[in-house]
Amino acid sequence: MVSGSASTTDCSSVATPTSRFENTETQSTDLKYPLWAFVTITKRVEEGGNKCWACNFCNETFTGSYTRVKAHLLQTSSYGIKSCSKVTLDYRAEMQKKVEEAENRNKPKCVPLPNSSSSFTHPPSAPIFEQRKRKSAGGSALEQSFGIQSRNYLNALIARMFYSAGLPFHFARNPYYVEAFSYAANNSISGYVPPGYNSLRCNLLVQEKVHIERLLKPLKGLWKEKGISIVTDGWTDAQRRPLINFMAASEGGPIFLSAIDGSKEYKDKHYIASLITNVIKEVGPQKVVQVITDNAPVCKAAGMLVQAEYPHIFWTPCVVHTLNLALKNICAAKNTERNEIVYNECWWITMVSDEAKIIKDFIMNHAMRLAIFNEFVPLKLLAVAETRFASTIVMLKRFKLIKHGLQSMVISDKWNAYREDSVGIAQTVKEIILNDLWWDKVDYILSFTGPIYDMLRLCDTDKPTLHLVYDMWDSMIEQVRTVIFRQEKKEEDEVSDFYNVVYAILIDRWTKSCTPLHCLAHSLNPRYYSKQWLEGLPNRVPPHKDVEISAERNKCFLKYFPIAEERRFVNIEFARFSGCMDVFASFDSLQDRWDLDPKMWWLVHGSSASLLQNIALKLLGQPCSSSCCERNWSTYSFIHSMRRNKITPQRAEDLVYVHTNLRLLSRKNESYNKGETKMWDIGGDHFDPLEGSPVAALILSALGLITGGGGREVSAWLLPLVIPL
Repeated sequence: MVSGSASTTDCSSVATPTSRFENTETQSTDLKYPLWAFVTITKRVEEGGNKCWACNFCNETFTGSYTRVKAHLLQTSSYGIKSCSKVTLDYRAEMQKKVEEAENRNKPKCVPLPNSSSSFTHPPSAPIFEQRKRKSAGGSALEQSFGIQSRNYLNALIARMFYSAGLPFHFARNPYYVEAFSYAANNSISGYVPPGYNSLRCNLLVQEKVHIERLLKPLKGLWKEKGISIVTDGWTDAQRRPLINFMAASEGGPIFLSAIDGSKEYKDKHYIASLITNVIKEVGPQKVVQVITDNAPVCKAAGMLVQAEYPHIFWTPCVVHTLNLALKNICAAKNTERNEIVYNECWWITMVSDEAKIIKDFIMNHAMRLAIFNEFVPLKLLAVAETRFASTIVMLKRFKLIKHGLQSMVISDKWNAYREDSVGIAQTVKEIILNDLWWDKVDYILSFTGPIYDMLRLCDTDKPTLHLVYDMWDSMIEQVRTVIFRQEKKEEDEVSDFYNVVYAILIDRWTKSCTPLHCLAHSLNPRYYSKQWLEGLPNRVPPHKDVEISAERNKCFLKYFPIAEERRFVNIEFARFSGCMDVFASFDSLQDRWDLDPKMWWLVHGSSASLLQNIALKLLGQPCSSSCCERNWSTYSFIHSMRRNKITPQRAEDLVYVHTNLRLLSRKNESYNKGETKMWDIGGDHFDPLEGSPVAALILSALGLITGGGGREVSAWLLPLVIPL
């Protein structure tokens, strides 16, 4: 049998993140107050338990008891002592764990006894409990030891709560649900009453928001060094109130900042620009790299006003919105005088899309046809909203997956025998489904739009992709050209009218959305100077030899370094970097340009170009889309549902703030990737997560929880595309 002291010694010998800050003498002796180990006592005060001590993290000296030591290290306010600025999130979590272990160690051990031998569906009564206490032979020894009856009764109460409130079953995987009941079971809280309606919606919500703000401080502390992108988007709630949300996207993840109710405002460029500048002032202008909005003209005009006020901050249109608009121009061409050339080449795509909608609507709107469909097809037809990204492509992808099931359905006796609905439309649907030429057109549409859709999916994440956008556009257009020329059996030097129309649409959208920041980020990616990348495709040139990229890059340097002397220094650094001169000419530096992640390369090899390194480390960690805001509206929709549409905008904002940021913090916890609560939130708010399902995989990709090995493997995030975005 191992003694308690020996066990403590063994545990303390294990290296932890805070080990180097602990005093070894205090670490092994003061088990009741473990945080004394993280300060150095310089002088003892005669009265009370006060001591003069110096923090081992920040080296500042204070006077006070253990309570103030704990408040300083755990960054707790309202104790008359400032929080330690050197304690990181990991350090604080480790010290909090030590405090909780000490508190649990010092608590009296309680053995629960069974309250009743009756069925667990009835609450234990006091008289029976007293009777059981008097009878020594009542119940088995196992029941007396573990309280099986009481446990079963509590399980029934919890289950009843789920069933009566309509709670989704995956809520049981929420770690905070587990933690709440575990705390109640392990602590004797006599007469405890759960918080009521008003407490949950008022003071506890405010208290939790303050708690979340405190937990976010370490992440926000990295913003000055790594930079952030202010991302904003608009939405209308259940009461038709226009809301504008703001998020700070960085390498640490997107943090929800605020949402503004614009009901009484005229939302012109000046109003939107004022909201953006207020957020910039709140977080600090020097921390902001770019502002990302959608592509609406009013947003662009507001972005220009922001750039005028803060020259070093760039307005960047969302790349995902840009690609979606390009797909709409191609797949839903309008028959207008101004759009005549495009319509003449793309009308057949619109026709295929309309025929697919006819099939979908006919099956979905007739109960018997839908029942026959379900017999032959294991997957469901998708009702994709027109406002969804790439809605036409998503629908056609599903049709391709269920092609054989649809064909088996329409040639079956059941389909031909049922004649209670429109026989004419049923015959039309059958002819379309059995038409091989129609399916060939579907395959062709999916083939040449595939590169566009893949890029859209790749950019529709919170991962840093700003430095990849320029190259992705070039590669995507080249892939589209290859597919179209192969389909039309044309040689490289021949002309394709259809490709010329598609190319013009893509180039027009890229020209409108490309900014100097895209070019600078592209220029600072060391991979684009490597031999492997340059030889990957014909006609590739390093960024410093591209006229357009060089001109736009110089515009950025002019904004970042308005003083000529500083600009000369950074130009010299860029020349050494791009020309592989001096330290950048070493074997490791050249080889690592291809092998290492771009940001890692700058950390390893970029110290001799400090000005350029600082810019690179910021730009290589930025997103290129407003996807985090789009997903945030899903959370808003969940919280601000029709049955709760009387909730005030401010309370809804507080709920979204806590909900969104608490999930972000949860994903940084070690337990998020293991155990019963593993990845508990990937199913979102509306459905149960399914292990190994494409639903779970898609959300993991969007959140950046499936990672590639750098820029080259980033395409590995593209998962089987069988569900809507």
